[in-house]
Order: sequence, then C-alpha cells, then structure tokens
Amino acid sequence: MPHTDPLDDQPPFTFDELASASPAAEHPYERLTPDTVLDALAQIGLHGDGRLMALSSYENRVYDVQLESPVQGHDRVVCKFYRPGRWSEAQILEEHLFSAQLSAAEVPAVGPLLIDGHSLHQHQGFAFSVSPRRGGRQPELDDFEVLEWTGRFLARLHQVGAQQDFVARPALDLASFGWAARDSLLQSNALPADAAGPWLAACNEALARIAAHPACDPVSGHFRADALKLIRLHGDCHPGNILWTPTELPEGGPHFVDLDDARSGPAVQDLWMLLSGDRAQQTGQLSALLEGYEQVRDFDRRELALIEPLRTLRLIHYSAWLASRWSDPTFPIHFPWFGSSDYWQGQTHLLRDQLEALEAEPLWV
Repeated sequence: MPHTDPLDDQPPFTFDELASASPAAEHPYERLTPDTVLDALAQIGLHGDGRLMALSSYENRVYDVQLESPVQGHDRVVCKFYRPGRWSEAQILEEHLFSAQLSAAEVPAVGPLLIDGHSLHQHQGFAFSVSPRRGGRQPELDDFEVLEWTGRFLARLHQVGAQQDFVARPALDLASFGWAARDSLLQSNALPADAAGPWLAACNEALARIAAHPACDPVSGHFRADALKLIRLHGDCHPGNILWTPTELPEGGPHFVDLDDARSGPAVQDLWMLLSGDRAQQTGQLSALLEGYEQVRDFDRRELALIEPLRTLRLIHYSAWLASRWSDPTFPIHFPWFGSSDYWQGQTHLLRDQLEALEAEPLWV
C-alpha cells in the first residue's frame, strides 16, 4: 500500500489545552506584531533594518529578519517565538543543549545563537530564540545517493543523541501519541456525531494492535527499555525539516532544521518519515538510508517492525493536534476542512488501511 505523510508540521502538544481553548478569547499570537518582533530583537542588541518576513510555521511564529549590523557573522537571522504554554523553559533549553552538542560534534543541524551567553530570551510574555538563516531546498529522496548521505548524517545525529538522556522532555510512545490523543479528541467538539462511532472503533482497534507489540508495555503505553534503546531524536524528521545544499558548495549536503519536536524514542522514528511510495519503493529507500546509517552507527533492525505503529500514532496525533490548536486564528484559515464529516470519514479509512499495514510483514532490508 502506498504511504504519504499528510503532516508537514505536527508537533507534540499539551492536551489540557483543549479544555482551556476558547475561539472567542484573544490568542497570544495576536499580540505578536512586527513591532513586537523588532522590539524583542532590539532588547538583546540586535537591530532589524525593517525587512521582516513571516516564515511558514503553524506551531510557533518564525520570522526572517535582516539586521542593520551582522551578529556573529550573520546579517540575516531567523527569530522563533515559542508557542506560549507548550514547552517549559527547561524543555526548550534541553532542545538548545542538544543542538549545541550536535554543533560541537560537527553534525549539520541549525541551532540558536548564544547572545550574551543565552540561547533563550523573553519579551512581553514570549520566549524566543535567534538562529542563523540557512538556505537550501528539500532533498531529492528518489536519489539513492542523497538518501545514503542523509542516512550517514542521521547516524551522526543519533550518536550524539545516545550520549545522554532527556530529563525534561517527554518520550514518543503509545500513551502520549495514542491514548492521550484519542481521549482528548473525545473530550473536544471536533468529532461530529455521525462520524464518531466508526472513527473510534477503528482507532481503538489500531491502538490495541500497537499495545500488543512486543516492544510496548500494554499497561503503561511506554516502549519497554529492555526491548528498545530509546535515544534523543530529531523527532519530526520529514523532508521539510531537511535542507539540502549542492554538494559542490562548502558544507554542502543535508542540514537538519527545527529541533522543536525533539524527544526520546527509537531511532527508526527519524527514518520512516523519509520513506514514500509502495512497498518496493520504500524498501529501496530504506536500504539506501541504512547503507549510509550503518557506515557510522549500528541500527537495530528489530525497530523496522515499529514503522507502521509509529505511522499510525502520528495519524491519530495529527487530528488531536489540530483540535488542540483550534483557538489559534491561523488554524481555521489553513485547515477549514478539519472537523467535517468528510474529514473524519477519510481518517477512518486511513486507520482501516493502517490496520492492514499493522498485520503485514514489516519492511526488511
């Protein structure tokens, strides 16, 4: 069965936001005007020349800013304002530490700059960071040489990720991406009455299949530490979060961006979202990725059996993420189809397809 990933930007989130979300209330981002962005930068000694462009991002608000004077050699920076209430300061700083460790290991990941010794700053209730502006395009993932190269860099990222554990950041598992996502949707108004029953039946069946996986603890919903090695991950390694620059240029090749979704999990989580097409196509792509990956780091092939469970959890989590963000004015504008009976019927069909995929033999190379 062919697979495509419908999620371009679907981060983890706090499910209790569903209870407090009110479309009538002012959303915090409505206060984030261009003047506020420039004032925030000026507060830390960076002065924009007036050229400011909002970049595509649903979860956070991200701006490309041209500076009057370069900072650490960069005359253009990306300023990211974190969604209020999503991550704690400790969780954001863990992301920044991970990014700094990757940079120290010469892994091509774009992280925040240190300004006066700090990577995280505060302004008018917003936490924000400033990163170098990096160009590039999505990698050509039908090119096996590109996949092999990307696999090597993912292995290097995972080498650093395995050196220590996250303390504040959560793990990717059935409990958070499955059970909690399902329960939050049932508590919301997102499911219409005519579609709720079939979707819930398919969702419960899929979650039960995942709970029965040998790597999953069926009581806690966590992956079993004695069955899998959980490491710090990029967490959302879809093609849109990899920038490719021509290899003939200095530092050419892939660069990983947006560690905002970094969390603990099995290594395969950072590989499967780079696969697409039918089974034969995915097998070839996976073979190329692992050819590069295993030049640097061993890969536990037992994790290949987690590809379809992880894909299924992402599908459920995506719907819960949309529901949890509905009070943000940009979401009804960009996702007007969400919540309709047609949407939920489509999600039910996708879950039924995933039930078949969960029963099929896993990919193997």
